[in-house]
Amino acid sequence: MDFYLGIDYGTSGARAVVIDDQGKIQAEVRYPEQKQDAQHWKRALCSLLADIPEPLRQQIKAIAINGTSSTVLLCDGAGEPVDEPLLYNDARGAVVQEQLREVAPPHHTVLSATSSLAKLLWMSQQPFFSKAQYFLHQADWLAFLLHGKLGISDYHNALKLGYDVEALQYPEWLNQLEIPIQLPQVLAPGTPIAEIRPDIASQFGLPLDCLVCAGTTDSIAAFIASGAKLPGEAVTSLGSTLVLKLLSHTRIEDARYGIYSHRFGDLWLTGGASNTGGAVLREFFTNAELESLSREIDPAKVSNLDYYPLLKAGDRFPINDPKLPPRLTPRPEEPREFLHGLLESIARIEARGYELLQSLGANPVKRVYTAGGGAANSTWAAIRQRHLKVPVVASVNTEAAYGTALLAKLKHI
Repeated sequence: MDFYLGIDYGTSGARAVVIDDQGKIQAEVRYPEQKQDAQHWKRALCSLLADIPEPLRQQIKAIAINGTSSTVLLCDGAGEPVDEPLLYNDARGAVVQEQLREVAPPHHTVLSATSSLAKLLWMSQQPFFSKAQYFLHQADWLAFLLHGKLGISDYHNALKLGYDVEALQYPEWLNQLEIPIQLPQVLAPGTPIAEIRPDIASQFGLPLDCLVCAGTTDSIAAFIASGAKLPGEAVTSLGSTLVLKLLSHTRIEDARYGIYSHRFGDLWLTGGASNTGGAVLREFFTNAELESLSREIDPAKVSNLDYYPLLKAGDRFPINDPKLPPRLTPRPEEPREFLHGLLESIARIEARGYELLQSLGANPVKRVYTAGGGAANSTWAAIRQRHLKVPVVASVNTEAAYGTALLAKLKHI
């Protein structure tokens, strides 16, 4: 029997899932990533591969990796990082927005302080840039460690770099920036890139003909895992952040609101990502407290506490404002009431996001699947359903690594 490996680098750690020809999970392993830097990513990758049972490793036919959208790094000609990566929520690209507005189309997705292109433009002004030859996304670099070919990306990761996912080419306006670096070659997610490096195959007991495929982003991987397939079906990822994806016939792009659309076969996966989410909840409550206090909340009762839960200033969607202040007061003495207010407020932001997508022309929302750690919170699901006014159901599988394994199995999307 053949097996397929999907590896997920999300905001809270790394995971791997091995599936068989029928899509059944054969193994799951985790690495609790403590630091977001390239050497820790590499260490996590090696740990995940080593922890997969050897009999499965020997029959893995294809591997795909996802990473957080717009987490990027510069590498030299040998693939060594020349400086620390810039993470998905790093907003230092705000200082180059005026330069980007001069060349990018109005409301383009790159016109965000956290876009890959904004990060690249900021990097191009730094002293370390002279050492760089390649600009890569997190998933690109990790796949390179396995197949050894530099400068290859996928059109899910490359969207926020400015790649035209409709024409399947870099647009002319991007050349006007004259950034002196090799932009990645862009493939369809899941496209086989090359067979695994012989030394990696030998080190981990993988077949020499194991294919390493072009990857995707963590939230799209979660969408693939969810079971959503029809226009009007959506997936909310309740991880450290809040990510909305709505399958639509219509492509929606509007940087004013942090909205962008990914190509998804013949359809479009439109949505955005907010900095609110589970990371804020974990700032105030342990997992055990979240579980016990949630059981004490009546989800039919509306909390009048109106928060905008953020750990620091700035959000990306549905309000795209790098200076948006967190709003976490007034804070009631009763922890249950405070949690209720947080859950209610994040649900309001989610509903506002879907309303915005529909107002701009996306298909009406018919059903919302839920992925991420928050998917297990039934109280939160009931609160969200009250706001969304459509069925809210658990994803078929909530692990982005599972969706990435399916991508490796399908070989393209």
